[in-house]
Amino acid sequence: MNVWSRVASRGSWVDGGRSRVIARSARRARRSNRVAVIRIQATRLLRALCALAMTRDAQRSPLVPRLPSLVGLALLLTAPGIVAAQQRVRARDLGVAPGRLTPGPNNAITDVPGVRVGQVTRIVGDSIRTGVTAIVPHGENTFFSRVPAAIVVGNGFGKLLGVTQVQELGELETPILLTCTLCVWRAADAMVDYLLHQPGMDRVRSINPVVGETNDGSLNDIRDRPIRAEDVVKALTSADTGKVEEGSVGAGTGTIAFGWKGGIGTSSRRAEQARDGAVAGRPYTVGVLVQSNFGGAFTVMGVPMWKELRRPPPPEGRRNAADGSIMIVVATDAPVSDRNLRRMASRALMGLGRTGGYGSNGSGDYVIALSTAESVRRTGDGPVRQVSDLDNDAMSSLFEAVAEATEEAIYNSLFMATTVESRSGRADAVPLDQVRAALKRHGIGAP
Repeated sequence: MNVWSRVASRGSWVDGGRSRVIARSARRARRSNRVAVIRIQATRLLRALCALAMTRDAQRSPLVPRLPSLVGLALLLTAPGIVAAQQRVRARDLGVAPGRLTPGPNNAITDVPGVRVGQVTRIVGDSIRTGVTAIVPHGENTFFSRVPAAIVVGNGFGKLLGVTQVQELGELETPILLTCTLCVWRAADAMVDYLLHQPGMDRVRSINPVVGETNDGSLNDIRDRPIRAEDVVKALTSADTGKVEEGSVGAGTGTIAFGWKGGIGTSSRRAEQARDGAVAGRPYTVGVLVQSNFGGAFTVMGVPMWKELRRPPPPEGRRNAADGSIMIVVATDAPVSDRNLRRMASRALMGLGRTGGYGSNGSGDYVIALSTAESVRRTGDGPVRQVSDLDNDAMSSLFEAVAEATEEAIYNSLFMATTVESRSGRADAVPLDQVRAALKRHGIGAP
């Protein structure tokens, strides 16, 4: 072959490659147009329904009884990144109730008195799928009313910020933020700026922000580092007690667990101290919140869902289907020292193991545990503190509560998550019909 033949051959190869690129672009454009048409139609439907609701004859319209559900459907269809309407339920609605302890009224980390959660979800165009979740220990300024805390590392492939000071001093002096990997430093800077402008903080010259992360780059344009200062401030200022939104929200918007759509999940347990043979007293509450973005052999109450479910292919860009991370936050109102909080945190990894996680090489598995009890807070009033905390013999029921609540929080993060799609990829929600069927085959589940 002469030089001109080689050039012509190479030109054909290049032209073919360009054709393939053009074809892919055309397919994406057609898909985007279809989605845009659906959103426009849904928006028109929503406007029509709202107009109907405001008419004088609305009370006599046969559509009115169905109006809330239709409006909800229209809103869902207009939300970017939401593939279709998806009815999601928590673990207990499927008959999945790990352990023998009783949950709190909300079955959430906010059942621990004083603990508040705030979340901001960022969905922008076809690229941004991320957010921030704030866990605030109590209603006071945490810098002046610090809570004992401990951090346990299951596998340290992560960028958890603020670790060494917590390990050294055994206390938290800021709320906890969860976000995406490359947003950690922006989130930390925004929280520090917000806290430094709070009353009484004008002379503060050192602060230790605690910010955890998981990598949501399979669904989110993580290199854009899309978390803004106003997102962090909103998450902090909107933090509240009560029910916690779960699934594809906040820091869980773009996460993937076991190859399925992961997200934010939470659960709680009431731990009776009398069970340990210790001094009987009021039951304490343990609450757990997770940001699930890890993998392994998905298991629910011993049922091997990794066998039972038609598993999706591993997300592009992940070297191993089990790579990823999980952040676990454990809170309790029990008066526990940072030493025993470290022991509690290690039990969260046992709950993680029950779901099939095993801490792969590329997984960052972190647990942050804290106590909100006033008797163990550090207020800096003097060089000597009078502390009243639980004895070692009273800890076992708290350990049990942590393991159970962690397991259930992970299930909730998966079962409540909705399918999310972006230009980077797609993560399907766990098919709950298949989960129900698999549980039924093993004699587990709601009647």
